[in-house]
Amino acid sequence: MSGLGGLNKSPDGVVLGMVQLQLPVVETPEQLAAQTRRIVDMVAKARRNLPTMDLVVFPEYALHGLSMDTNPAIMCRRDGPETAAFAKACRDNAIWGCFSIMELNPGGMPYNVGLIYDDRGEERLYYRKLHPWVPVEPWEPGDLGIPVIDGPNGCRLALIICHDGMFPEMARECAYKGAEIMLRTAGYTAPIRESWRFTNQANAFCNLMVTANVCMCGSDGTFDSMGEGMIVNFDGSIIAHATQGRPDEIITAEVRPDLVREARLGWGVENNLYQLGHRGYVAVKGGARDCPYTYMTDLAAGRYRLPYEDAVKVSDGTSCGFPAPTRLYGETRLEAAE
Repeated sequence: MSGLGGLNKSPDGVVLGMVQLQLPVVETPEQLAAQTRRIVDMVAKARRNLPTMDLVVFPEYALHGLSMDTNPAIMCRRDGPETAAFAKACRDNAIWGCFSIMELNPGGMPYNVGLIYDDRGEERLYYRKLHPWVPVEPWEPGDLGIPVIDGPNGCRLALIICHDGMFPEMARECAYKGAEIMLRTAGYTAPIRESWRFTNQANAFCNLMVTANVCMCGSDGTFDSMGEGMIVNFDGSIIAHATQGRPDEIITAEVRPDLVREARLGWGVENNLYQLGHRGYVAVKGGARDCPYTYMTDLAAGRYRLPYEDAVKVSDGTSCGFPAPTRLYGETRLEAAE
């Protein structure tokens, strides 16, 4: 299915390039500008590396590194110079690109944002990470849901970020909204290696959806990101997987959204995305269309509560050095409002 890593592209194929970018140190505006130039250079490398490539994907934290620094001097804007450089790189190299920024958010903590530009440099997707990796990450929880777009060669494309992929509801939402390819960008380090692998495969199989996943790679002198570029077919089989952890390697494969569509229409056994909403259709016409899941109805009603909720020991970021928040979700900080 991989077309020899995308070397042999079929008419219906989409060739993906997952960049295991070297983990940077970014503490100043000058370092931010230098890392921006480095990413732009990698876009050009991706195009030279594989003329058939449709989409080049950079991992979460590709621009800012893993410091979790919220210094406004190095936070980005959606229409800032860094994003303008990324858009221009896509246009100059006639390639779609997926990028990561930490976005300034007056009145709250910065957003962890993913952006996709098309081969003309037009923004096509803007996503705020819904599930920051608590208690480690200080980012504001996303508030815009999960967009699904028309991607290269007619595919339906979604993006989630890192810890998002540990919630099966995230991949299900992407698929429910029509995504045939789900990107997952991350900065994960080695302790997460096994859960990264099996969730990437489960997210694909449970939703008849291609998942394309990549982490930062190498060391910044403190953290060691694992790379683990991994492209998984809709049946859960691994198409391409980098297990060597080589920084700046671009993992490539061709995927076939047309076969995803064929499976979703033609499969009976294990067509789980359809069967979730049509339980037992062999026994009852059209299947049961109810919602028998208490956690879903409670969450929708704003009363989600675990049986052991009061005993949970970690419920803020103080264990990782962040002050306990006092602002409720949806409120702005007073200093920003004055």
